Amino acid sequence: MNAPLDAASLLDAAAIQAAVAQARASALAPLALLAATTGLEERPLTMALAENFHYAYCETPDMLAWQADFERLPLAQALKRGIALFTDAALGTVAVIHDPFDRDLMRWIEARTGGHATFKLSSRSDIHAYLARAEQAARALHTLMPAAVRASDQRSDVEHLSLTTISEGSSPTVQVVNSMIYDALKEGASDIHLRRVPNGLVVLYRIDGVLGHALNLEGNSAAEEAISRIKVLAELDISERRVPQDGKLKVQVEQRLVDIRVSIMPTIHGEAAVLRILDKRAIVGADGLLHLADLGFDTATLDTLKRLTALPYGMLLVTGPTGSGKTTTLYAALTEIDHSRENLLTIEDPVEYELDGVEQIPVNEKKGLTFAVGLRSILRHDPDRILVGEIRDRETAEMAIQAALTGHAVYSTLHANNSFEVFNRFAYMNVDPYALTSALNGIWAQRLVRTLCGRCAQAFAPALAALQHAGLGAERTGDWIFRHGIGCGDCRGTGYRGRRAIAEVMPMTDPLRALIADRRPVHEIRAHATAQGTRLLREAALALVKAGITSLDEANRVTLAA
Repeated sequence: MNAPLDAASLLDAAAIQAAVAQARASALAPLALLAATTGLEERPLTMALAENFHYAYCETPDMLAWQADFERLPLAQALKRGIALFTDAALGTVAVIHDPFDRDLMRWIEARTGGHATFKLSSRSDIHAYLARAEQAARALHTLMPAAVRASDQRSDVEHLSLTTISEGSSPTVQVVNSMIYDALKEGASDIHLRRVPNGLVVLYRIDGVLGHALNLEGNSAAEEAISRIKVLAELDISERRVPQDGKLKVQVEQRLVDIRVSIMPTIHGEAAVLRILDKRAIVGADGLLHLADLGFDTATLDTLKRLTALPYGMLLVTGPTGSGKTTTLYAALTEIDHSRENLLTIEDPVEYELDGVEQIPVNEKKGLTFAVGLRSILRHDPDRILVGEIRDRETAEMAIQAALTGHAVYSTLHANNSFEVFNRFAYMNVDPYALTSALNGIWAQRLVRTLCGRCAQAFAPALAALQHAGLGAERTGDWIFRHGIGCGDCRGTGYRGRRAIAEVMPMTDPLRALIADRRPVHEIRAHATAQGTRLLREAALALVKAGITSLDEANRVTLAA
């Protein structure tokens, strides 16, 4: 070929044939040559080739509508070859590939299907997105031997997970549990829920803060053996099924170690479990450190947080529900402090991520090491800055306040719905409001909001009733960019991909301290704080809706209308 191909020439059969001949003569892959000479991205290139070769083009949502055939094509081989095999009522056997020039692969598929496969083209990313989204039952249970599930007596400090080790598991139970954890890590889940039902186990993954179904494990025996396997890995008592148990385990995936916190709870149908995945690599930067700038806060909020965390003494409280990123934010703040000049200590339950240059103490209530006891010992260890994982009781609160009043910088978390409810929590603990207000530098309330998928998000006009329900009016939202996600392979059909943090920051001022010390009603404190510039969580969420970053439904899910 004398001239390089352009995008239009992909629809010319002669140009395609010439490009293929040139590629084979130069030992290049035809698809790679076409991508290089046209400059097209993967998806437009595949669509053009599908039209030229008269293949139907499909995307991840199309694949999700078909029944996966992991009997003839196990998941491990599908991932290795980058293809997917389905059974459709109208089309029969459907094979989805991304390279129409790979005749050897097509012949291999035809041999496995008896020559009756209908080929369709899709982009490599869509195929991989589908394989990551496929049901856990199709991934693991469909490839297991039809043998009785039995407990494994294998025990290791670190469980090595890969497709190879999963397929070579010593028992079906080991394969099921390993596949469950492996797939959760691949999909970016923060938690794995094993929920007991009358005849088995339902597994759910929490992805971007929302629970989604993963698989059903039928049979009480299989469910009990899966829970027992998890208890073995977490070094818990497998014979005790009447009381809750907590433990932890480590797994290694792709040369990285991941900590998993395990909670076992007895229910009316048997023991249930929740596995909290603590994957530090998912939140660190390229240098291996946490950074406040990477958490998604807007510039004004980020500047306020940096100012509050840099103060040499006093207490900063971060509040929010479980899983809202409170500890991650405090960790990021600590990593930006010069550790060489200051002594940083933490007491946590448990220590979630290891921080370089910081002495971290895990709570051990069985041995008498509570937050209050540990904090009292920390104060004798010449600290400059102290992180208290959570304030749960009056004794811990008073110790933290005392530390802040005696020249230390104290950071801690507290469970409250917003920054203003913090004072009610301390009042419930019978904490002296004068001491509290003297120690406080500021309160930081935080939430994580799902962001719309960049590929499938579309503009739409919300109904007037929906605007009114959200406390909005058409006159206020005239210049807003309302969008919602319709679902695609990149976002696993949810319409959302990733999350970012929003915050309600209330720096303390003398007038605010006076209102709090006088135990004024929350609405008065809120009115004064907003007058001095505090932006409420609801307003922060709606700002993302206005910019088209998230949806109105998501803002309503995370925050309450005023």
